[in-house]
Amino acid sequence: MKTTGIDVGLGARRYPIRIGEAFLSSAEHGSDAIQGMIRGGHVLIVSDENVAPLYAAGVQNLLVSSNPQVLTRLLVLPAGEAHKNLDAVSKIFDALAQLGATRDACVIALGGGVVGDIAGFAAACWMRGIDFIQMPTTLLAMMDSSVGGKTGVDHAAGKNLIGAFHQPRAVIADLATLATLPNRELRAGFAEVIKTACIGDPEFFSWLESNAPALLARDPQALTHTIATCCRFKAGVVERDERETGERALLNFGHTFGHAIETESGYGTLLHGEAVAIGMLLAARLSVRLGMASDADTQRLRGLLQAFGLPTDLPSQLKPDALLARMRLDKKHRANALRLILWRGIGRAEIVENTDTAPIKAVL
Repeated sequence: MKTTGIDVGLGARRYPIRIGEAFLSSAEHGSDAIQGMIRGGHVLIVSDENVAPLYAAGVQNLLVSSNPQVLTRLLVLPAGEAHKNLDAVSKIFDALAQLGATRDACVIALGGGVVGDIAGFAAACWMRGIDFIQMPTTLLAMMDSSVGGKTGVDHAAGKNLIGAFHQPRAVIADLATLATLPNRELRAGFAEVIKTACIGDPEFFSWLESNAPALLARDPQALTHTIATCCRFKAGVVERDERETGERALLNFGHTFGHAIETESGYGTLLHGEAVAIGMLLAARLSVRLGMASDADTQRLRGLLQAFGLPTDLPSQLKPDALLARMRLDKKHRANALRLILWRGIGRAEIVENTDTAPIKAVL
Protein backbone atom coordinates (compact mmCIF):
# COMPACT_ATOMS: atom_id res chain seq x y z
CA MET A 1 0.00 0.00 0.00
CA LYS A 2 1.47 3.35 -1.00
CA THR A 3 1.89 6.25 1.39
CA THR A 4 -0.57 9.13 1.21
CA GLY A 5 1.07 12.47 2.00
CA ILE A 6 -0.58 15.73 3.05
CA ASP A 7 1.21 18.90 4.12
CA VAL A 8 -0.04 21.36 6.72
CA GLY A 9 1.22 24.69 5.43
CA LEU A 10 2.15 27.04 8.26
CA GLY A 11 5.12 28.87 6.75
CA ALA A 12 8.35 27.87 8.44
CA ARG A 13 6.39 25.47 10.66
CA ARG A 14 5.04 23.48 7.72
CA TYR A 15 4.81 19.76 8.51
CA PRO A 16 3.84 16.51 6.79
CA ILE A 17 1.07 14.02 7.50
CA ARG A 18 1.94 10.53 6.29
CA ILE A 19 -0.77 7.85 6.05
CA GLY A 20 0.22 4.29 5.20
CA GLU A 21 0.90 0.82 6.58
CA ALA A 22 3.81 -0.91 8.30
CA PHE A 23 5.56 2.32 9.38
CA LEU A 24 6.01 0.93 12.89
CA SER A 25 6.94 -2.63 11.89
CA SER A 26 9.12 -2.10 8.81
CA ALA A 27 12.42 -0.22 9.01
CA GLU A 28 12.21 0.48 5.28
CA HIS A 29 8.75 2.07 5.36
CA GLY A 30 9.25 3.72 8.73
CA SER A 31 12.62 5.24 7.88
CA ASP A 32 11.15 6.99 4.85
CA ALA A 33 8.36 8.43 6.99
CA ILE A 34 10.57 9.68 9.80
CA GLN A 35 13.61 10.75 7.77
CA GLY A 36 14.80 14.22 8.79
CA MET A 37 12.26 14.54 11.59
CA ILE A 38 14.62 13.93 14.56
CA ARG A 39 16.97 16.89 14.95
CA GLY A 40 18.73 16.09 18.23
CA GLY A 41 20.08 13.14 20.17
CA HIS A 42 17.30 12.61 22.73
CA VAL A 43 13.88 11.10 22.05
CA LEU A 44 11.22 10.33 24.64
CA ILE A 45 8.44 8.01 23.46
CA VAL A 46 5.24 8.61 25.43
CA SER A 47 2.61 5.90 25.22
CA ASP A 48 0.01 4.22 27.43
CA GLU A 49 -0.40 0.79 28.97
CA ASN A 50 -2.65 -0.42 26.13
CA VAL A 51 -0.55 0.73 23.17
CA ALA A 52 3.03 0.43 24.42
CA PRO A 53 3.11 -3.40 24.58
CA LEU A 54 1.94 -3.54 20.95
CA TYR A 55 3.97 -0.87 19.19
CA ALA A 56 6.62 0.79 21.38
CA ALA A 57 9.36 -1.71 20.53
CA GLY A 58 8.74 -1.14 16.82
CA VAL A 59 9.14 2.60 17.24
CA GLN A 60 12.33 2.18 19.25
CA ASN A 61 13.76 -0.12 16.58
CA LEU A 62 12.78 2.38 13.91
CA LEU A 63 14.58 5.21 15.71
CA VAL A 64 17.74 3.18 16.26
CA SER A 65 17.83 1.97 12.65
CA SER A 66 17.40 5.56 11.46
CA ASN A 67 20.12 6.90 13.77
CA PRO A 68 22.06 4.52 16.06
CA GLN A 69 23.38 7.51 18.05
CA VAL A 70 19.99 8.70 19.24
CA LEU A 71 19.23 8.09 22.92
CA THR A 72 15.64 6.87 23.38
CA ARG A 73 13.50 6.26 26.44
CA LEU A 74 9.94 5.00 26.82
CA LEU A 75 7.41 6.40 29.29
CA VAL A 76 4.19 4.41 29.74
CA LEU A 77 1.22 6.28 31.21
CA PRO A 78 -2.07 4.88 32.53
CA ALA A 79 -4.65 4.66 29.75
CA GLY A 80 -7.82 6.71 29.51
CA GLU A 81 -9.29 10.20 29.74
CA ALA A 82 -9.41 9.96 33.54
CA HIS A 83 -5.58 10.22 33.56
CA LYS A 84 -5.35 13.21 31.19
CA ASN A 85 -4.18 15.64 33.85
CA LEU A 86 -1.21 17.63 35.14
CA ASP A 87 0.11 14.61 37.05
CA ALA A 88 0.72 12.89 33.70
CA VAL A 89 2.47 15.98 32.35
CA SER A 90 4.69 16.05 35.44
CA LYS A 91 5.71 12.44 34.79
CA ILE A 92 6.80 13.43 31.28
CA PHE A 93 8.84 16.33 32.68
CA ASP A 94 10.55 13.91 35.09
CA ALA A 95 11.34 11.52 32.23
CA LEU A 96 12.73 14.34 30.08
CA ALA A 97 14.93 15.50 32.95
CA GLN A 98 16.25 11.97 33.54
CA LEU A 99 16.94 11.66 29.81
CA GLY A 100 18.91 14.92 29.85
CA ALA A 101 16.66 16.29 27.12
CA THR A 102 17.94 19.52 25.60
CA ARG A 103 16.15 22.05 23.39
CA ASP A 104 16.66 19.91 20.29
CA ALA A 105 15.06 16.85 21.93
CA CYS A 106 11.88 15.28 20.59
CA VAL A 107 8.80 13.77 22.22
CA ILE A 108 6.96 11.08 20.26
CA ALA A 109 3.28 10.65 21.12
CA LEU A 110 2.42 7.00 20.44
CA GLY A 111 -1.25 6.40 21.10
CA GLY A 112 -4.66 7.94 20.81
CA GLY A 113 -5.88 11.47 21.36
CA VAL A 114 -5.29 11.42 25.12
CA VAL A 115 -1.61 10.52 24.75
CA GLY A 116 -1.21 13.02 21.90
CA ASP A 117 -2.73 15.85 23.92
CA ILE A 118 -0.66 15.14 27.05
CA ALA A 119 2.63 14.57 25.25
CA GLY A 120 2.15 17.57 22.99
CA PHE A 121 1.42 19.84 25.95
CA ALA A 122 4.50 18.60 27.80
CA ALA A 123 6.60 19.25 24.68
CA ALA A 124 5.14 22.76 24.44
CA CYS A 125 6.24 23.47 28.01
CA TRP A 126 9.65 21.78 28.26
CA MET A 127 12.29 24.47 27.78
CA ARG A 128 9.48 26.63 26.34
CA GLY A 129 8.87 24.28 23.46
CA ILE A 130 10.61 21.26 21.92
CA ASP A 131 9.76 19.10 18.90
CA PHE A 132 7.13 16.41 19.04
CA ILE A 133 5.89 13.87 16.55
CA GLN A 134 2.39 12.45 16.53
CA MET A 135 2.13 8.69 15.90
CA PRO A 136 -1.62 8.20 16.29
CA THR A 137 -2.96 4.68 16.81
CA THR A 138 -6.71 5.39 16.87
CA LEU A 139 -9.01 6.55 14.11
CA LEU A 140 -10.01 9.68 16.02
CA ALA A 141 -6.40 10.67 16.56
CA MET A 142 -5.40 9.94 12.96
CA MET A 143 -8.05 12.09 11.34
CA ASP A 144 -8.54 14.80 13.95
CA SER A 145 -6.69 15.31 17.21
CA SER A 146 -3.15 14.69 15.86
CA VAL A 147 -3.55 17.47 13.28
CA GLY A 148 -3.62 21.16 14.11
CA GLY A 149 -1.47 21.64 17.19
CA LYS A 150 -4.06 21.66 19.96
CA THR A 151 -2.54 20.15 23.10
CA GLY A 152 -3.66 20.08 26.70
CA VAL A 153 -5.10 18.31 29.70
CA ASP A 154 -8.38 18.25 31.58
CA HIS A 155 -9.33 19.95 34.83
CA ALA A 156 -12.08 18.95 37.24
CA ALA A 157 -14.02 22.00 36.05
CA GLY A 158 -13.90 21.07 32.37
CA LYS A 159 -12.25 19.30 29.47
CA ASN A 160 -9.03 20.69 27.91
CA LEU A 161 -9.08 23.85 30.02
CA ILE A 162 -5.28 23.74 30.41
CA GLY A 163 -3.32 23.68 27.16
CA ALA A 164 -1.34 25.32 24.40
CA PHE A 165 -1.14 25.53 20.63
CA HIS A 166 1.99 23.60 19.65
CA GLN A 167 2.28 22.18 16.14
CA PRO A 168 3.92 18.77 15.67
CA ARG A 169 6.94 18.23 13.46
CA ALA A 170 5.15 15.40 11.70
CA VAL A 171 2.11 13.14 11.90
CA ILE A 172 2.82 9.51 11.03
CA ALA A 173 -0.35 7.39 10.86
CA ASP A 174 0.14 3.63 10.48
CA LEU A 175 -3.19 2.07 9.47
CA ALA A 176 -1.96 -1.32 10.69
CA THR A 177 -2.47 -0.09 14.27
CA LEU A 178 -6.22 0.10 13.67
CA ALA A 179 -6.32 -3.71 13.51
CA THR A 180 -5.90 -3.82 17.31
CA LEU A 181 -8.31 -0.96 18.02
CA PRO A 182 -11.39 -2.13 19.98
CA ASN A 183 -14.67 -1.83 18.07
CA ARG A 184 -16.04 0.76 20.48
CA GLU A 185 -12.99 2.99 19.97
CA LEU A 186 -13.27 2.61 16.19
CA ARG A 187 -16.94 3.60 16.21
CA ALA A 188 -16.18 6.59 18.45
CA GLY A 189 -13.63 7.82 15.92
CA PHE A 190 -16.28 7.96 13.23
CA ALA A 191 -18.10 10.68 15.17
CA GLU A 192 -15.34 13.15 14.28
CA VAL A 193 -15.37 11.86 10.69
CA ILE A 194 -19.10 12.58 10.49
CA LYS A 195 -18.46 16.01 12.04
CA THR A 196 -16.14 16.89 9.16
CA ALA A 197 -18.88 16.07 6.67
CA CYS A 198 -21.49 17.95 8.70
CA ILE A 199 -19.63 21.25 8.76
CA GLY A 200 -18.38 21.51 5.21
CA ASP A 201 -18.64 18.49 2.90
CA PRO A 202 -22.14 17.26 1.98
CA GLU A 203 -20.74 14.96 -0.73
CA PHE A 204 -18.55 13.26 1.87
CA PHE A 205 -21.64 12.90 4.09
CA SER A 206 -23.41 11.00 1.29
CA TRP A 207 -20.28 8.89 0.72
CA LEU A 208 -20.27 7.93 4.40
CA GLU A 209 -23.92 6.92 4.21
CA SER A 210 -23.02 4.50 1.38
CA ASN A 211 -19.75 3.20 2.83
CA ALA A 212 -20.48 2.68 6.53
CA PRO A 213 -20.28 -1.15 6.27
CA ALA A 214 -16.87 -1.06 4.54
CA LEU A 215 -15.50 1.38 7.09
CA LEU A 216 -16.75 -0.63 10.05
CA ALA A 217 -15.13 -3.69 8.45
CA ARG A 218 -11.84 -1.69 8.44
CA ASP A 219 -11.40 -1.78 4.68
CA PRO A 220 -7.94 -0.18 4.12
CA GLN A 221 -8.88 1.77 0.99
CA ALA A 222 -12.05 3.15 2.56
CA LEU A 223 -10.16 4.10 5.73
CA THR A 224 -7.37 5.78 3.78
CA HIS A 225 -9.89 7.83 1.79
CA THR A 226 -11.69 8.80 5.01
CA ILE A 227 -8.59 9.79 6.99
CA ALA A 228 -7.05 11.68 4.06
CA THR A 229 -10.30 13.56 3.36
CA CYS A 230 -10.59 14.64 6.98
CA CYS A 231 -6.91 15.57 7.27
CA ARG A 232 -7.00 17.67 4.10
CA PHE A 233 -10.11 19.47 5.31
CA LYS A 234 -8.67 20.16 8.75
CA ALA A 235 -5.26 21.16 7.37
CA GLY A 236 -6.94 23.78 5.19
CA VAL A 237 -8.86 25.19 8.14
CA VAL A 238 -5.78 25.25 10.39
CA GLU A 239 -3.71 27.01 7.71
CA ARG A 240 -6.33 29.78 7.51
CA ASP A 241 -7.01 30.05 11.25
CA GLU A 242 -4.37 28.37 13.39
CA ARG A 243 -5.45 29.80 16.75
CA GLU A 244 -9.20 29.54 16.38
CA THR A 245 -10.06 33.21 16.06
CA GLY A 246 -12.69 32.48 13.41
CA GLU A 247 -13.24 29.60 10.98
CA ARG A 248 -11.45 26.95 13.05
CA ALA A 249 -14.19 27.20 15.66
CA LEU A 250 -16.46 25.38 13.18
CA LEU A 251 -14.46 22.21 13.91
CA ASN A 252 -16.13 22.28 17.33
CA PHE A 253 -19.56 21.36 15.94
CA GLY A 254 -21.19 19.25 18.66
CA HIS A 255 -18.30 19.81 21.05
CA THR A 256 -19.77 22.41 23.41
CA PHE A 257 -22.61 20.02 24.15
CA GLY A 258 -20.28 17.01 23.95
CA HIS A 259 -17.64 18.32 26.35
CA ALA A 260 -20.37 19.19 28.88
CA ILE A 261 -21.82 15.68 28.56
CA GLU A 262 -18.38 14.09 28.88
CA THR A 263 -17.41 16.12 31.95
CA GLU A 264 -20.75 15.82 33.73
CA SER A 265 -20.85 12.06 33.13
CA GLY A 266 -17.38 11.68 34.63
CA TYR A 267 -14.29 11.34 32.47
CA GLY A 268 -14.08 7.84 31.02
CA THR A 269 -17.80 7.02 31.26
CA LEU A 270 -18.45 8.06 27.66
CA LEU A 271 -15.74 8.10 25.02
CA HIS A 272 -15.05 11.51 23.49
CA GLY A 273 -16.54 10.50 20.15
CA GLU A 274 -19.66 9.13 21.80
CA ALA A 275 -20.25 12.41 23.63
CA VAL A 276 -19.61 14.38 20.42
CA ALA A 277 -22.14 12.21 18.56
CA ILE A 278 -24.84 13.13 21.06
CA GLY A 279 -23.63 16.74 21.02
CA MET A 280 -23.89 17.02 17.23
CA LEU A 281 -27.46 15.78 17.28
CA LEU A 282 -28.31 18.27 20.05
CA ALA A 283 -26.75 21.08 17.98
CA ALA A 284 -28.78 19.99 14.96
CA ARG A 285 -31.99 19.87 17.01
CA LEU A 286 -31.27 23.34 18.39
CA SER A 287 -30.74 24.58 14.83
CA VAL A 288 -34.20 23.29 13.93
CA ARG A 289 -35.72 24.91 17.01
CA LEU A 290 -34.11 28.25 16.06
CA GLY A 291 -35.45 28.00 12.49
CA MET A 292 -32.01 27.63 10.96
CA ALA A 293 -32.35 24.14 9.47
CA SER A 294 -34.83 21.49 8.50
CA ASP A 295 -35.61 18.43 10.58
CA ALA A 296 -34.93 16.24 7.53
CA ASP A 297 -31.17 16.89 7.80
CA THR A 298 -31.30 16.20 11.54
CA GLN A 299 -32.88 12.82 10.82
CA ARG A 300 -30.20 12.04 8.22
CA LEU A 301 -27.57 12.82 10.85
CA ARG A 302 -29.30 10.60 13.40
CA GLY A 303 -29.44 7.78 10.85
CA LEU A 304 -25.75 8.09 9.97
CA LEU A 305 -24.69 8.14 13.63
CA GLN A 306 -26.78 5.04 14.27
CA ALA A 307 -25.30 3.33 11.18
CA PHE A 308 -21.90 3.64 12.85
CA GLY A 309 -23.22 2.35 16.17
CA LEU A 310 -22.93 5.70 17.93
CA PRO A 311 -25.26 6.91 20.71
CA THR A 312 -27.88 9.52 19.86
CA ASP A 313 -29.69 9.95 23.18
CA LEU A 314 -28.63 12.06 26.12
CA PRO A 315 -28.00 9.90 29.24
CA SER A 316 -31.10 10.23 31.39
CA GLN A 317 -29.21 10.98 34.61
CA LEU A 318 -27.75 14.23 33.22
CA LYS A 319 -29.69 17.33 34.20
CA PRO A 320 -30.13 20.33 31.85
CA ASP A 321 -29.08 22.93 34.42
CA ALA A 322 -25.87 21.06 35.23
CA LEU A 323 -25.02 20.64 31.54
CA LEU A 324 -25.72 24.31 30.84
CA ALA A 325 -23.38 25.30 33.69
CA ARG A 326 -20.65 23.15 32.11
CA MET A 327 -21.28 24.73 28.72
CA ARG A 328 -20.78 28.20 30.18
CA LEU A 329 -17.25 27.19 31.21
CA ASP A 330 -16.42 25.83 27.77
CA LYS A 331 -13.46 27.48 25.98
CA LYS A 332 -15.80 28.64 23.20
CA HIS A 333 -17.91 30.61 25.71
CA ARG A 334 -17.11 34.32 25.67
CA ALA A 335 -17.78 36.70 28.56
CA ASN A 336 -21.53 36.37 29.26
CA ALA A 337 -22.43 35.15 25.78
CA LEU A 338 -22.90 31.49 24.95
CA ARG A 339 -21.22 30.80 21.63
CA LEU A 340 -22.30 27.69 19.74
CA ILE A 341 -21.55 26.00 16.43
CA LEU A 342 -24.87 25.25 14.75
CA TRP A 343 -25.82 24.51 11.13
CA ARG A 344 -28.17 25.40 8.31
CA GLY A 345 -28.13 21.82 7.14
CA ILE A 346 -25.54 19.25 6.12
CA GLY A 347 -22.28 20.93 5.12
CA ARG A 348 -23.28 24.42 6.29
CA ALA A 349 -22.12 25.04 9.85
CA GLU A 350 -21.77 28.50 11.35
CA ILE A 351 -20.85 30.29 14.55
CA VAL A 352 -23.86 31.56 16.49
CA GLU A 353 -23.30 34.12 19.23
CA ASN A 354 -25.53 35.07 22.16
CA THR A 355 -27.76 32.02 21.97
CA ASP A 356 -30.66 32.28 24.39
CA THR A 357 -30.61 29.65 27.13
CA ALA A 358 -34.33 28.77 26.92
CA PRO A 359 -34.15 26.81 23.63
CA ILE A 360 -30.89 25.19 24.76
CA LYS A 361 -32.52 23.92 27.96
CA ALA A 362 -35.50 22.74 25.92
CA VAL A 363 -33.22 20.69 23.67
CA LEU A 364 -31.35 19.29 26.67
